[in-house]
Amino acid sequence: MVQFINVTQKLLEGFSSSLFLFILTLLLALPLGLLVSFCTMSKFAPLRVVMKLLVWVLRGTPLMLQIFVIFYVPGLVFGFQWPTVQTGWAWFDSTFSTRFIAALVAFVINYAAYFSEIYRGGIQSVPKGQTEAGQVLGMTKGQIFYKVVLLQVVKRIIPPMSNEIITLVKDTSLANVIAVTELMFMAQKQLLNGLIWPLFYAGAFYLVFSGLITVLLSHVEKKLGYFKV
Repeated sequence: MVQFINVTQKLLEGFSSSLFLFILTLLLALPLGLLVSFCTMSKFAPLRVVMKLLVWVLRGTPLMLQIFVIFYVPGLVFGFQWPTVQTGWAWFDSTFSTRFIAALVAFVINYAAYFSEIYRGGIQSVPKGQTEAGQVLGMTKGQIFYKVVLLQVVKRIIPPMSNEIITLVKDTSLANVIAVTELMFMAQKQLLNGLIWPLFYAGAFYLVFSGLITVLLSHVEKKLGYFKV
């Protein structure tokens, strides 16, 4: 029992970092993905081509490789050192390590690329006739986007966005490749003590958290059910 409690404490410590990485990635990648989608749909050809190429690379290469590149390449090529954020609180100081920040940057960039394609598909799926109708009514482009297009886009992108968010829950485990002290990193450390079961115990953490996220997103999707598309 004492061993179980000790392992649980270690896994909870790792899960707090995983949860923090998950939340920050969503908060930063969702708006960045929308911005990237606007760039990939831009009428300015050079910007559109460059952003489409960037999205293609980010979606076509493993996230693990991107984490390695972002953490190691700036230092090897440019001598850049990832900063450590000092907050004055012990837990946050240890969480905002150089490795955590590098992993966060990699996750945000990677998921922004995936979200951008979801946004783009949602925006382009709205019939052009509705935009034209808004113009006839004298609405500005901003009003048409926010009052006519955006609400329909949100409804359309919830299912694919939910899949990416659930994937993000599990992908946080990839941060351990640069020794970020997330959930799987703490579980793997127990192997040094000859314990295998903490790996499956960590899997239960992911399963429960994914289930909670699934229920929440399903509730959001039902709330938006009055949009008939």
